[in-house]
Amino acid sequence: MQSWAPQADILSHSSIGGFLTHCGWNSTLQSIYNGVPMIAWPLFAEQWTIVTVLTEELGVAMPAGVKREKGSVVGREEIERVVRLVMAPEGEEGKILRNRVKELQQNVKKAVDEGGSSYNELSEVAKEWKSSFIGSDLLKNAKDNRGTSETF
Repeated sequence: MQSWAPQADILSHSSIGGFLTHCGWNSTLQSIYNGVPMIAWPLFAEQWTIVTVLTEELGVAMPAGVKREKGSVVGREEIERVVRLVMAPEGEEGKILRNRVKELQQNVKKAVDEGGSSYNELSEVAKEWKSSFIGSDLLKNAKDNRGTSETF
């Protein structure tokens, strides 16, 4: 029995049309990478900031009506309203949201694919780290514990 839902696998499934999320950073990235519009339901900490970026700046999420007050409750009518807005094929708001997240998805995939900006920058960081470890005790310990320096 699995103790945790395979969220990345679920979000990548073609039947998923929206994602009700607290907007933690990993969930946000997985949703954008898979082109899934979000219904934002933040609870605490950085989630509120992420929701602002997703709804007001990127336009890939719709707020669920949560207020930043202790004891704030979102009723089922509000959740139904927002789900219908996001999911309705004929609705203009949902269409704009879906188009925007698909556009962002394409940009993200270009960046992380081989040759993309994110891929290239991370590769450079890995090369720098690897070259700074050559000859160091840290690399020797890594070889002893893992087999070769190629694990870096």
